[in-house]
Amino acid sequence: MTDQSITVLIDDFVRYAQDHELPIEAIAVGDESRVIAEHHFVADRPRCIYSHTKSYMSTAVGIAIGEGLLSLDDRLTDSFAGELPADADPRLGEITLRDLLTMSSGFDGSFLMIHGRRQGEGCPDYLQYMLHKPVLVDPGSGFHYSSADSYLAGRMLEQAAGMRMGEYLWRHVFEPLGQGWPVWENDPQGHPLGGSSIEMRLTEMMKLGQVFLNDGVWAPTGQRIVDPEWIAQATAKHIDTPVRTDDDGWSCGYGYQWWMSPYPRAYRADGAYGQITTVLPEQGLVVAIQCPEGDGWETVVRHELHERVMLPLVG
Repeated sequence: MTDQSITVLIDDFVRYAQDHELPIEAIAVGDESRVIAEHHFVADRPRCIYSHTKSYMSTAVGIAIGEGLLSLDDRLTDSFAGELPADADPRLGEITLRDLLTMSSGFDGSFLMIHGRRQGEGCPDYLQYMLHKPVLVDPGSGFHYSSADSYLAGRMLEQAAGMRMGEYLWRHVFEPLGQGWPVWENDPQGHPLGGSSIEMRLTEMMKLGQVFLNDGVWAPTGQRIVDPEWIAQATAKHIDTPVRTDDDGWSCGYGYQWWMSPYPRAYRADGAYGQITTVLPEQGLVVAIQCPEGDGWETVVRHELHERVMLPLVG
C-alpha cells in the first residue's frame, strides 16, 4: 500500500471515529524509519502505556542475553539464592527466565496487576511477596497472565546487569531511540516494574515496533539495538493462550512478552485500555494506537480498528 493510500485510509478512520465518538486518543502508521500517518484526538502527551511496558522489558532481557549476561534457562532461585525463604515451595527452583517470559511461572494467578498494586498488594517488598507464594502447577506447563512474572524477569535482568532496569534500558534503548527518561512506576523498593506503567507519547511508544520491524536496527541512525535472533525468538509463539469466543485478539498465542496477532506473522505489544503497537512484517508497517481508560476501548481495537484499518492494510 502506498503512503498516499495509507494516509487516505487513516483520514477515513479518523472521520468515522469522530462521527461515532469512539473512545480513542491517537493513531499512527509507520514503516521502519518514518511515521506515515498520524492523528491525535486529544493533546499529544505522554500517557501510561500499562503492559505495553512488558515488551520493553523483554527487549532488555534479549539485549542482556546477547551480551552473555543471561540465558533463558537461568533459574529464578539462582538469581536470588540469598533471599529465599526457609519454607520456599520446592517448585520455586524450577522456574526459569523462559517460564517468566511466557507467563507460565506456575504461580497460577494474576499477581501485581495494577488494581492490586493500588490497593497495596505485595507491599513493602514485591520480590519477597512472590518468593513466598506457592507454586501451584508445574512451571512451563500453562499460560496465566500475570504482571508478577514480568516483574520477576525484570529483577533477574537487574541482578545480571548490576544496575536498575531503567538505567539499562536508557543505555541500550531509550537514549539511542531519543526517548529521553520516561516516567515509570517503581516498586516500593525503587525497582522499575518490568510489567507495567512506562509513560510515553504515541510515536515514542511505537519506536520499539519500528526497531523490531527492521530486525533490531533503529533505521534513522543505523544503530543496532537488539539482535535479530532475539526478535525472531521473542515474537514467535511459545505458548497457547485461552481461546475466547468473542474475538480472536487474545487467542493467537504468546511469545516472550509479545502477543501474537490475527494477521500473517503479526505480533503486538499490548497495554491495558488499548495502548497497542502492532507489527505487520509482511506489509513492512507498524500500527500504534492509544485509547482512554474506561469502557469501549476493546470495541475500538477488536472491531473498528480491525475492520477499518488492519484488514485493509493486510489486504
